[in-house]
Amino acid sequence: MSRIAATFADLLGGRRKALIPFLVAGDPDVTVTLRAVEALVQSGADMIELGAPFSDPIADGPVNQRAYQRALAAGVSLPAVLELVKAIRARFNLPLVLLSYYNPILRHGVEAFCRDAADAGVDGVVIPDLPADEAADLVRPARAHGVDTVFLLAPTSTDRRISLTVAQSSGFVYCVSLTGVTGVRDTLAGGLDGLVGRIRSQTSLPICVGFGVSTPEQAQAAAAAADGVIVGSALVALLERPDGVPRLSELVRAIRAALDG
Repeated sequence: MSRIAATFADLLGGRRKALIPFLVAGDPDVTVTLRAVEALVQSGADMIELGAPFSDPIADGPVNQRAYQRALAAGVSLPAVLELVKAIRARFNLPLVLLSYYNPILRHGVEAFCRDAADAGVDGVVIPDLPADEAADLVRPARAHGVDTVFLLAPTSTDRRISLTVAQSSGFVYCVSLTGVTGVRDTLAGGLDGLVGRIRSQTSLPICVGFGVSTPEQAQAAAAAADGVIVGSALVALLERPDGVPRLSELVRAIRAALDG
């Protein structure tokens, strides 16, 4: 059983929902990311998603785009992110999910990436610009190296697209709550129950909701339908402040309390 699957099994047994914070690795530098990860673990994160810096993050809104640019300016590349994962894995046992656009993986070499990611301690990968039905070249070596492949589904996904996607997914399914890019939102998108229900009718994998989940109240509402929530831009934005890590910890504790309540 993978570390991700074991975590969801434990959460299900305790009737709890997964809290998955997202950070851009190396924003504004690797030292801050390590401090932020420690704060997330101490504040109740069940697993952590790390974004590998990329120059053209088409699925991400302005907050995350700025974070990617800061990390790139600091010289953080995909190999550097894998070294960062090793440092995190040496200290913490919770699942680590790596979000990367596909071009850095192609440059690294798909087989080599899956091997090196597994060796570093990556448990799963999310690749926003790789459709599940075109992902066989990644899924095959990822499975061989024990790395889960987490694919995205959106409100526009047809039932056929859902079927194709869940067939290639492992670990969990990433449910995009809205049509658009990542970002802080004032309200949670409507129709989430229906989308999660359509996905759940075709898979037994856990379903986690992301994109636009920004507040404890929104996280609680999303988790009512799903098995977990992914919170990104609201946290990444805090790291633009001098007191970002303490504020990040405060928000994650509040979200944890809302999910457990």
